Amino acid sequence: MKLSVAEIAEKIGQTFEGDGGVEISKVATLANADNGSISFLSNPAYLKEVEHSNAAVIIMREQDKDAANSPAVIISDNPYLSYALTAQLLYPASAPSAGIHATAVIDSKAEIDPDASIGPNVVVEAGANIARGVVIGAGSYVGKDVKVGDNTRVEPNVTLLDGVVLGARNIIHSGAVLGADGFGFANDKGSWVKIPQVGRVIVGDDVEIGACTTIDRGAIGDTRIGNGVKLDNHIQIGHNVTIGEHTAMAACVGIAGSAKIGAYCNIAGDVGIAGHLTIADGTTLTGKSMVTHSLKKGVYSSGMPVQETGEWRKNAVRLRRLNELFKRVKKLEKNS
Repeated sequence: MKLSVAEIAEKIGQTFEGDGGVEISKVATLANADNGSISFLSNPAYLKEVEHSNAAVIIMREQDKDAANSPAVIISDNPYLSYALTAQLLYPASAPSAGIHATAVIDSKAEIDPDASIGPNVVVEAGANIARGVVIGAGSYVGKDVKVGDNTRVEPNVTLLDGVVLGARNIIHSGAVLGADGFGFANDKGSWVKIPQVGRVIVGDDVEIGACTTIDRGAIGDTRIGNGVKLDNHIQIGHNVTIGEHTAMAACVGIAGSAKIGAYCNIAGDVGIAGHLTIADGTTLTGKSMVTHSLKKGVYSSGMPVQETGEWRKNAVRLRRLNELFKRVKKLEKNS
């Protein structure tokens, strides 16, 4: 798709300076752009690259625009957001034709809107309800009584197990599993007795769930994902977890059962969150943090950043002696 600078600026609600007739067909980095590309400057660390960029247009803040030699600039207070909106314009999602592929297996008691698209080798079980504009990619499984809301896109090889409820305009990436059994077992003199998991997974509107992410069904009540939540790849969400609206999580986060995550939280990669605790709205957790107790709103970190191996080994030895050193210091304080 090609759009002029003027068209892009109008559609994303920003102003431009320079030649509004220049046509753009792709996005690119400042370093790799050519005369058909649009780029952006969000991080001031890349300001020096602007002068030498071959981009036809650069999205940038008012105070940075004089650094550009491009034929046009689009002025934005939030260049990264404006870039995202521009990329959506230039790379619209493909829209498969409505209908049911001949190889799909559809139970007679399932309800599928005529405007939905059901791909090859999809299985849809009894009681499922697939709404208008839904896309179910090849090889996906839709279990009993699953509900999929308007214009939700389920990529190939997704598993939606019985009772899962998806809102509107969601994107579920390949390999995701929603509604698997939670990790529920009772101990009987050293052996484990399985506890049936009878709740559901309920997902709000405008949610994106990354590839190979797993969201377990509730043990008794439901596991709930709020509107606007964004989940990266390879995330594990345990049974009866609740996640508030517009919280974002990077890859490999693990959340144990019955944790309550607030709205508008930012959770970085490889964070571990213990069960049965509460994290307040607006909380940020940096990478590899381990959360073992409830948190008030704030920014939290844990773990040890990378070090040269020899230095790390010395510190590890000292860490093992920390309790001994603490007792010695207390004794010295007492005797002083």
